[in-house]
Amino acid sequence: MGGDGALKLCVFDLDGTIVDSREDLYLAVAHALGELGLPPRTREEVLGYVGDGAAALVSRAIAPREHLLEAALALWREHYTRHLLDHTRLYPGIAAVLGSARIPLAVHTNKPGAMARRILDGLGVLPRFSVVVGGDDAARKPNPAGLLGICVRNGVPPEETVLIGDSLVDHATAIAAGVRFVPVSWGFVPMETLASAGATGFVQEAAGLLPFVGAIP
Repeated sequence: MGGDGALKLCVFDLDGTIVDSREDLYLAVAHALGELGLPPRTREEVLGYVGDGAAALVSRAIAPREHLLEAALALWREHYTRHLLDHTRLYPGIAAVLGSARIPLAVHTNKPGAMARRILDGLGVLPRFSVVVGGDDAARKPNPAGLLGICVRNGVPPEETVLIGDSLVDHATAIAAGVRFVPVSWGFVPMETLASAGATGFVQEAAGLLPFVGAIP
C-alpha cells in the first residue's frame, strides 16, 4: 500500500466509527424483544451483535428462536426507523475531520442504506460523502464487492484507498479488497480484539484521521 500522501479516497464505516448509535440500536432491539415476550439482552450483548446488518443483529438477539425472526425484524425496523436519531450523534471531532477533507469521502456500512443516509442527513454531514453504500445496496461486508464498487464510482484504485473502521468485519473487508485499513479506538469492538486479528495503527482520537482525508493535522 502507498503512504498517506498517496491516498485519494477515504471510505468510512458508520456505526462505531463516525456515529455513536449504541443507545438507539439497543433500544430498538429491546423493543422487539419486549413486544415478543422474549428475555431481555444487555447493552453489551446487543452491541456485540452489531456489524453484519440488521437481520444478523436481530437474529442474534432472539437466538435460538429463529422462527420469530421475521416478526422480530419487523418490530425492530419499525421502532428503529422512528427513533434512529433520538440519541445517535457524531463522535467528537468527526464533523471537523469531514469538513477538512481534501479527497473524496464515502460510507460503506452493513446498516440498511436508507437508514444510513437518514442518519447522516439528520446529523448534517450527508453532503460530505460522494456515495453512501448500505448493506442492502451492495453485498454486505466482508464481501469486498461493495468497497470495490465505491472505488470504481470514484475512479480511484484500491491501493490508493483507505477504509476507516472499528470491527473485524471492516478489517476483513479491507484485506479482501486490497485496501488499507485504519482502525479507530473508540468503536464497538475492543482494540485488543482487532489487534489479535492483525489490525495495527490505531487512531486514538478524531484528529488522528486528518492525514487519511488529505488534510494537514
